[in-house]
Amino acid sequence: MKFSIISKGDQKSNTLAAKIRTYLEEFDLQYEDQTPEIVITVGGDGTLLHAFHHYAHRVNETAFVGVHTGHLGFFADWTPEEVEKLVIHIAKTPFQIVEYPLLEVTVRYLDDMDEKRYLAVNECTVKSVEGSLVMDVDIKGDRFETFRGDGLCMSTPSGSTAYNKALGGAIIHPSLPSIQIAEMASINNRVFRTIGSPLVLPQHHTCLLKPINNVDFHITIDHLFLLQKKVKSIQCRVAEEKIRFARFRPFPFWKRVKDSFIGERE
Repeated sequence: MKFSIISKGDQKSNTLAAKIRTYLEEFDLQYEDQTPEIVITVGGDGTLLHAFHHYAHRVNETAFVGVHTGHLGFFADWTPEEVEKLVIHIAKTPFQIVEYPLLEVTVRYLDDMDEKRYLAVNECTVKSVEGSLVMDVDIKGDRFETFRGDGLCMSTPSGSTAYNKALGGAIIHPSLPSIQIAEMASINNRVFRTIGSPLVLPQHHTCLLKPINNVDFHITIDHLFLLQKKVKSIQCRVAEEKIRFARFRPFPFWKRVKDSFIGERE
């Protein structure tokens, strides 16, 4: 089996990544960073997001597993002390594939520039470069509202525990193929009005954001920060592709939520 390793880049993560590579090669696994069947990330959830975008073109062929060298993450669930156990699992155990929904973002432009398509594991955010964001929001082909405010966040179920949660969005189990739209400081008064609540769209519904004015936008795709000019529309929906995780043991979603946000009482 071909594998690759992506490290966070700090000394602890680099040392651990080198150790994992040595162990796996001793089991006659092949290190291959172009077409790996499994990618081991060493660092945290941010490292796994970076790895996904590096291998997004191989989303249907590559599975991910994460080792955390800091705090327990939603994606990186193996500890440095468990590396030997993980290596044996990878080398000797057929792993289970768990698939989570992705967000597809398509940006179309006013000029003849080709549209751009992105995949997000966690979320896409849209903000104007200057002043309030003003956009028509269409859902399933019908105009739903005109949003005015700081910005909008479109998240996956996996990303519902990230920025979306900070915006007051719901936590959604990743077995539900859906996207969620959460507002950032919307303007609501006698003149302007938005729904004021997060919206959860099913797999067959599409959200289309259409700028009212010809202004520049800041768009984030997970950790990627993009400046977009002359935007005609931003389309968001559940992607046909899914991110694939290699599971060697149970990793219950609600236990992760509890451990991350509630923890055990003393």
